[in-house]
Amino acid sequence: MYSEKVMDHFEHPRNVGEIENASGVGTVGNAKCGDIMRIYLDINDEGIINDVKFKTFGCGAAVATSSMATELVKGKTVREALEVTNKAVMEALDGLPPVKVHCSLLAEEAIHAALWDYAEKKGIKIEGLEKPKSDIGEEEEEEEY
Repeated sequence: MYSEKVMDHFEHPRNVGEIENASGVGTVGNAKCGDIMRIYLDINDEGIINDVKFKTFGCGAAVATSSMATELVKGKTVREALEVTNKAVMEALDGLPPVKVHCSLLAEEAIHAALWDYAEKKGIKIEGLEKPKSDIGEEEEEEEY
């Protein structure tokens, strides 16, 4: 049912934890399934993500997508991180079962929420970044697929 990469990121998640005084912190959830994802970003003065950590309360797919999302944005610029989509997370994990696609949506939104927090703290606007939703519901899942 799950790919080897999903199982690996679930059993051996990367970048778990918190960053004190993070440049940006984003928290999103899905009330329907109960998953909650929080991403912490440490962004340097050049706009590069030096470090990223996550804490997730949820199923194995939620943990795996959080872990993979942190790997995809680490060392990237803010602009590159903004371009990480739920599809990119799923592809990097060699796919997810249809009933777990919402986990990749949470990962994308958690990154956006952390970038939004960073922009607000810095008093800047990040082109293309919209205010994230704190709850990812069924309507978003249906739009995507």
